[in-house]
Amino acid sequence: MPDPGFDISFLVHIYLILILAYAIMIMSSYLILAYLSARELREYLKRNSFVDYEVMLSSEYAPAMSLIAPAYNEAATIKENVRSLLSLNYSNYQVIVVNDGSKDDSMEVLISNYDLIPAEFTYSEQIETKKIKGVYVSRNAAFKKLVVVDKENGGKADALNVGLNIAANPYVVCIDVDCILDKDSLLKLAKPFLESHGKRVIATGGVVRIANQCVIVDGRLVEVHIPDKMLPRIQVLEYLRAFLLGRMAWERLDGLLLISGAFGAFDKEIAILAGGYNTKTVGEDMELVVRMRRYMLENKQPYTVSYIPDPLCWTEAPESADIFKKQRSRWMRGTIETLQIHRKMFMNPKYKLLGMVSVPYWTFFEFLAPFIEFAGIVITIVFVVLGLLNWHHFLLLLLFVYCFAVTFSILALYTEERTYHKYRKRTDFAKMIVAALVEPIYFHPLTVLSALKGYIEKIRGKKSWGEMTRKGFNKPS
Repeated sequence: MPDPGFDISFLVHIYLILILAYAIMIMSSYLILAYLSARELREYLKRNSFVDYEVMLSSEYAPAMSLIAPAYNEAATIKENVRSLLSLNYSNYQVIVVNDGSKDDSMEVLISNYDLIPAEFTYSEQIETKKIKGVYVSRNAAFKKLVVVDKENGGKADALNVGLNIAANPYVVCIDVDCILDKDSLLKLAKPFLESHGKRVIATGGVVRIANQCVIVDGRLVEVHIPDKMLPRIQVLEYLRAFLLGRMAWERLDGLLLISGAFGAFDKEIAILAGGYNTKTVGEDMELVVRMRRYMLENKQPYTVSYIPDPLCWTEAPESADIFKKQRSRWMRGTIETLQIHRKMFMNPKYKLLGMVSVPYWTFFEFLAPFIEFAGIVITIVFVVLGLLNWHHFLLLLLFVYCFAVTFSILALYTEERTYHKYRKRTDFAKMIVAALVEPIYFHPLTVLSALKGYIEKIRGKKSWGEMTRKGFNKPS
């Protein structure tokens, strides 16, 4: 029996204070990151306002780059996607398509359309991978940049490691084969490597945007539209916040932990010395960046990780709740695995800002946030059932959090409008405002649910990616 002198309403009061304190901590971190991002973005745009990227095309100092594109069951679109990669506006690069044991006729499509023949190639396995079946090059001089590797299925990380082993150039660009790249993507991505002074640039990331409802012609983005469906539309908003108001700040602090697996460039030597992609995690993109940074710190080598705010890569976002939940649960599993593998870095001054700020931030506000939110919902329901909740205070708190979320999303939209202004129609802006109003009620709970699913899958030991069915890009009628 509870002590009759004990006032349980005191616990409810403490609970509401703790929720408010946690919410303020998250909101404060978002505002600080947004402020730093705004400063960095302004300086970036000022620095690059008079840059003539065409000069780099004729420069003998332009970094030589190898594009690595893993492909699995991509027969329906692989011809157009590879053609797009071969037509980028850059002079010194090769395209390595790694067929990861596709069960469809991806290899047959590539062989017939690009006139491929087996190459006499000495394969140096610096990183251990699944067996290579063959390496192919084209007899057509128009496709001289193309190298195709056929291998046993081993997953995306294993395919990328094959690309690292084969790449002839000092810098590698790892991309998803079904992504659409801006024609000047490599020019802009190469610039940080070219400009590095004192510190070695070991990786560079670029902005990824949502291509749903956009018009694609011959592998080129020709019209940008806001998605009609609410789920991908809200993801447009989410990507704007993450890339424009988040990663720019981490780049300024030199504490960036994640470069999107859809599009990122790496110093091949450091990537190989660090061990390449980890095939035992579904978050191989984040894990490699953390491990490369850890390698440089432990070997006391000055380095940095750069980030380009220009929209360089366009990808398809999930349009169904089921596919979305699979994607986000996998992202959560990848985050858990990366933090677990590199737990030594947590609050460890040896790893400087990375150990004292970046890793703790990801732990408290990315990994633990969904669990804390879910626990808060459960406790709230218990208090409601017991009639202990102060509805006045609770609803005020809820309104405060909702207003902040909407305002922060509108800030991301404003930043996009003042910088790259890709969504030019007034109706597009109106659609995004509606998305900002709907997101906290619909999208955020779905994200928390997906993260909880990721927790459960991790506990159960799930290793696979899960099927990510794509609808395909729009084409003009």
